[in-house]
Amino acid sequence: MAKTVFNRNEIDFTKEPMFFGEDQSVQRYDVFKYPALDKLNQTMLGYFWRPEEVSLQKDRSDYATFRPEQKHIFTSNLKYQTLLDSVQGRGPSLAFLPYVSNPELEGCIVTWDFFETIHSRSYTHIMKNVYADPTEVFDTILNDEEILKRAVSVTENYDTFSKMAEDYFVKGKGDILDVKKQLYLAMINVNILEGLRFYVSFACSFAFGELKLMEGSAKILSLIARDESQHLAISQQIIKAYLTKENDKVMNKVIKDTEKEIYQIYDDAVQEEKRWASYLFQKGSMIGLSEKLLHQYIEYIANRRMRMIGLEQKYEQSSANNPLPWTQHWFNSRSLQNAPQETEIESYVIGGVKQDVKKDQFKKFKL
Repeated sequence: MAKTVFNRNEIDFTKEPMFFGEDQSVQRYDVFKYPALDKLNQTMLGYFWRPEEVSLQKDRSDYATFRPEQKHIFTSNLKYQTLLDSVQGRGPSLAFLPYVSNPELEGCIVTWDFFETIHSRSYTHIMKNVYADPTEVFDTILNDEEILKRAVSVTENYDTFSKMAEDYFVKGKGDILDVKKQLYLAMINVNILEGLRFYVSFACSFAFGELKLMEGSAKILSLIARDESQHLAISQQIIKAYLTKENDKVMNKVIKDTEKEIYQIYDDAVQEEKRWASYLFQKGSMIGLSEKLLHQYIEYIANRRMRMIGLEQKYEQSSANNPLPWTQHWFNSRSLQNAPQETEIESYVIGGVKQDVKKDQFKKFKL
């Protein structure tokens, strides 16, 4: 089935499904089948920011004073975050967008991908300002066995759905039931990625910030966390729509048949993140955090995420009892108050630390 970038037929897109309907025509944002998705899109657009707006001048000197175990925690998390947003910078557009048949969902995914690019640029901004040679950090990401283990589970459902959808819609192979099953599993995977997999690294970054260390990096991570909450909400809205509004008999069967599999996917992710926390703290801990606390925190987050998409809470740590309550104000970046000279200047963009200044750069400069 050939796709077109502009459908010349008259289509009532308020009656089209989210995926696998008619190709889209005129982009209009006055009538909505899913107004919550358009509201999410507008919220994301209002959050626009640039990493260069956050000064990291103090972060380099903070990092230089770190003990080896602190450097291990900070750098390992930064590499893992870079991997996750490298996936999300491509995944939604490459996998989902070709099959979207709803304008407000299309708008959400386009904006979503744009913000993931901001996040990837943010990690580069941190590396350029904290490390003498950022290349040494980038080049070790794919050589880190602990990170590569996660790369498989993070990308597998995206890749499987993309191949299966192409086989069905382009090559005429397969069954629509299997395609929709893989779409649902991929969306659950996105829900877990955006809503669970970042949170050990968020907690560690914010713990440094609580100690007045790496505050610029913590501020950037708080802005990323704010964005990721919107991306999580998109996946939740899609999953909820299939449960309530789409009236898709095939997808209803998929949701019923995969219930046990979904719980297992969630549990696999929870155990992976617990192992990641153990890996981070194998060389030592940090003030305000421990391996045990992070394990409890992952269970708390998982229970909250599962409850939001209609699943039962499966973990001991109640979704009403946050074991790291001090993290909450970091997830609301507007609540952070910083003097401009300390962390952030919002009225104009600064360039951060310039790495390529030569000795004779100001040779001809005169006062």
